[in-house]
Amino acid sequence: MAATPSATTPAVLVQPGKPLRLADIDPANNEPFDHKKKVDKRLDELRKQLSDYQEKLYAEHHRSLLLVFQAMDTGGKDGAIRALLTGVNPAGVEVAAFKQPSSEELNHDFLWRIHQRTPGRGHIGVFNRSHYEDVLVTRVHGLIEPFVWQQRYQDIVHFEQLLTHSGTRVLKFFLHISKEEQATRLQARLDNPKKRWKFEPGDLKERQLWEGYQVAYQEALAATSTAECPWYVIPANDKRARDLAVAEIVVAALAEMHPKPPAATFDVAAQVII
Repeated sequence: MAATPSATTPAVLVQPGKPLRLADIDPANNEPFDHKKKVDKRLDELRKQLSDYQEKLYAEHHRSLLLVFQAMDTGGKDGAIRALLTGVNPAGVEVAAFKQPSSEELNHDFLWRIHQRTPGRGHIGVFNRSHYEDVLVTRVHGLIEPFVWQQRYQDIVHFEQLLTHSGTRVLKFFLHISKEEQATRLQARLDNPKKRWKFEPGDLKERQLWEGYQVAYQEALAATSTAECPWYVIPANDKRARDLAVAEIVVAALAEMHPKPPAATFDVAAQVII
């Protein structure tokens, strides 16, 4: 079941079967995460809990957790993932970033390459972009017809149900920034030689399609948020508030999963170390 964000987070749970308007969600909302010291302290606490749960999940080796991150360009996926996983044992984490599909991948169904990167038992999997690119970029650029992306919504829901039934819990995060914030971040990349490698001229062409992406996102999120595999809209103009909101939700989900290391299969008392 989807965890409803508490009153202490600005995250918005996308209700299954109900329309979504991103314009109604303030991307600058950071209440009550506007106190730096309190945010940093709480985030440290959550990281310790996450590290503990991840170790137990790995030892249990029965279930897994998949975290899906989507955002507009400069939305903060890399930063949010880095902030969340600080201190977590990398041996129990699998991160996949999905770029433009290869010729081999295009010779298969759109979920073929995705399924191969889902987390194994005991692992936390992270998708930095995901199968949702195939109902977002392809739609906005007119590469597929409406009936195709509508069918893909159903395919995605069924795919995520399969993962759930196989022991993988799925949480999906849309990092919601404003167009003005995107402009600020793009300019910062241009101005900083150390960050300039992140900038691509194509980003400006994609920026011109902002409204089309907003419509595509809100329809895709509304069509594919389910009780088992929910979408959360995370106001992400404020990076600290973003990081804390994501961490609160992930830790709450792991607490519900309550992973436990397996009991010893041998007589502990009989073991003598000399």
